[in-house]
Amino acid sequence: MGEHAMSSAAPQHLQALQIANRVRLARAGLKRRVAGGETSAAEVILECPWESASMEISDLLMSQRRWGRARCRRLLLNLGLPENKQLGTLTVRQRRALAAVLTAKSTAPRILPDEALVTA
Repeated sequence: MGEHAMSSAAPQHLQALQIANRVRLARAGLKRRVAGGETSAAEVILECPWESASMEISDLLMSQRRWGRARCRRLLLNLGLPENKQLGTLTVRQRRALAAVLTAKSTAPRILPDEALVTA
């Protein structure tokens, strides 16, 4: 009886591993697209594709260029969101607020330090 129970559980276990690997690979591809600038983090937050539904907000934000843990924490603290919250559990209001902040940050003009300015 115990042997039979083990053999019927193995396919379920292998099936779970296959699903986990598929999600992991899809997330890695999504992170690469965000890091490469092909897709914005704001788009991912608003659309919430299947591969990002169980992803933590901080994982997505830190996949952007020049975004580390400190910058991510600061932004999420200002919005009142925990960094380990999953994207799929965000409310519509939270999605819009986070996407608006990210869009504003990406379109804001950069100000160069005085040393970098070249005068002719």
